Amino acid sequence: MNNPTRLFDFPRYQLANAPLDVMLYMPNDGSGKSLSYSTKEFVAEVDVASRGLIAMGMEAGDKVALIAHNNRCEWNVMDHAIMQAGGIDVPIYPTMTEADYKYILNHSESKFVFVSSAELFAKVNAVKDECPTLEGIFTFEDVSGADSWRKMLDAGSDENQAELDSRSEAVKPEQLATIIYTSGTTGLPKGVMLSHKNVVSNTLVAKDRVPLDGIDGEMKVLSFLPVCHIFERMLHYLYIYMGASIHFGESLETIKNDLNATQPIMFTAVPRLLEKFYDGIVTKGRAAGGVKTVIFNWALGVVLEWDPSKEGHGLYGFKLKIARKLVFSKVKEALGLTGIKAVASGSAALQSRLARFFNGAGIPVLEGYGLTETSPVVTVNTVNTPGMLKIGSVGKVVSGVEIGFGPDKEILVKGPNVMMGYYKDEEKTAEVIKDGWFHTGDIGELDSEGFLRITDRKKEIFKTSGGKYVAPALLENALKASLFIEQVIVVGEYQKHPAALISPNIDTIVEWCKRHNHTYPGDAEIGADKVISDRVMQEVNQLMEPFSQWERVKVIRILPEPFSIEGGELTPTLKLKRKPIQAKYTDLIKGIYE
Repeated sequence: MNNPTRLFDFPRYQLANAPLDVMLYMPNDGSGKSLSYSTKEFVAEVDVASRGLIAMGMEAGDKVALIAHNNRCEWNVMDHAIMQAGGIDVPIYPTMTEADYKYILNHSESKFVFVSSAELFAKVNAVKDECPTLEGIFTFEDVSGADSWRKMLDAGSDENQAELDSRSEAVKPEQLATIIYTSGTTGLPKGVMLSHKNVVSNTLVAKDRVPLDGIDGEMKVLSFLPVCHIFERMLHYLYIYMGASIHFGESLETIKNDLNATQPIMFTAVPRLLEKFYDGIVTKGRAAGGVKTVIFNWALGVVLEWDPSKEGHGLYGFKLKIARKLVFSKVKEALGLTGIKAVASGSAALQSRLARFFNGAGIPVLEGYGLTETSPVVTVNTVNTPGMLKIGSVGKVVSGVEIGFGPDKEILVKGPNVMMGYYKDEEKTAEVIKDGWFHTGDIGELDSEGFLRITDRKKEIFKTSGGKYVAPALLENALKASLFIEQVIVVGEYQKHPAALISPNIDTIVEWCKRHNHTYPGDAEIGADKVISDRVMQEVNQLMEPFSQWERVKVIRILPEPFSIEGGELTPTLKLKRKPIQAKYTDLIKGIYE
């Protein structure tokens, strides 16, 4: 079989070229039992599901929504089955509200919804009567009072095979494949329309940036980031294309156990997760005591100096080899990463400190850049080829994609990966796609070697009362280098100076209190403890030194609870939702400037 041109071609490509005994595996299907599919079983199940959808009245062009709490085999079956039968799938984040569900189901005119659990069934069922196009809700897990997805599978008899063949053959690469509603940090979700060609083209060029070729034996990868996000979803297609066995993690909370159980060669992560890994490793290493702590601190210092140009060279190369053997081989073993080849990082900026640490420790982190609207990859670092990874950058542009810059240094993108537009919104589409260029809203620059560096979000830059512009993401990324700071948002629009709301790293503060004989005040009272606040402010002052006086954070407030998805402060990919945070802490922010 030739290279895939439609998304549902990928499993058949694997079946024709290198079928797997375990194509997909999940440790818990909701009933405590594991579930797996071979390539042959998966393709057969997709056909059954496609025929079932046809039998239940899905026409070509109909929309079908998918919602799951965690990545799972059945979601992937339905993803391919919907598109193969000529439908358009609409993945929805499980953390969205009932109001969001109602808006998306109505806006997309979804005909069916497939959900994973009783909780999600209840959320959708609560708005079903307000969604006139919605004809049925099906669940992957057994839910009392709900139709199981097996009802749809049971309807998938062979009598609909001719219709399925006809529909599948009629699907063209340029046709709409999926509508992805961005979780967004402001306003109503926008429906990003991606064609088969958009995502397939991106998948095929991403292959050259992923170090999975030439690996002997089974290639296990771990998937736990939301597959409703195009970043993880595109990588699913890539894994299938490259013959990797996809193992699903149970949740973000079980990630360490999932890594150890899977022993993956690759997984995807967001910077927030890598920050937590780093903080845990450093806290444990420094708490070991005696000679172990001395050795750990020395090894930490070595890897924090890592750079691709220094790998394997001279005295530094020798020290790095020793540090990896004495310390980081044990870290990798404890995390289940002894065979790791790559960690793909996206969604937000990765601190240079983290990139140096993980790459220096022998855990290659490949930071990239992209958006839902670009299917998603625009640039990415790689260790496949020398000279293709630079700390502080998001890599070089992928093949077939062009980047340009507006007069204000806004990054512009052109290529086969750029979306068809926003669903039912020609006005917003025209605002971002002009003369064939997609306007990203991100500010950046290319260096002399072709590496892209992101400096800020155009819409997030604010002006102080003195007329100076401040890029909050740059300051936040710098502040997160402190072990005392877990999360941070910089505020100060039209105020005399920037300030920061900080969610502290509890473990670090507890350990600091012990070492300094200071009574720990309790999680909720940290902000009221002047000694601790002064210590955190000391960190802030040091980290602000490289910035101009008018950019520096002058005042902090320590928050009693962390930002969360459930609290409405973070998107499902753990980005800050600035307006909701500022609205929640209006009085606190106001008090800073009184």
